[in-house]
Amino acid sequence: MFVYRGRSPDNCVTIYIDDSAVLVPAAMSVAGALLVSGQPVVRRTPVTGSGRSAWCLMGSCFDCLVDIDDVKGCQACATPVQEGMRISRPGPERCTTDNVDPWEAGP
Repeated sequence: MFVYRGRSPDNCVTIYIDDSAVLVPAAMSVAGALLVSGQPVVRRTPVTGSGRSAWCLMGSCFDCLVDIDDVKGCQACATPVQEGMRISRPGPERCTTDNVDPWEAGP
């Protein structure tokens, strides 16, 4: 799928994706780390449970929200990896819009 083709990184960090240790280059976003580690699914849809990956990779779409070190809703594409970082991907139960009225006007 996605392969890191840069030079062999001298500066790597260990992050934890759903409690599994993964070694990734230090100069990488969380979304990039998910892609190169072979775990591109960021979240699951509430209706079918199908996997979704990061979409725009530049912070516009908010499709890459993950929990990082117990902080919910962090943008994986805009967050650089750090040593010991713990990343949890939300399941379909958190990715619902049941309580959102799409016709309600915002402030």
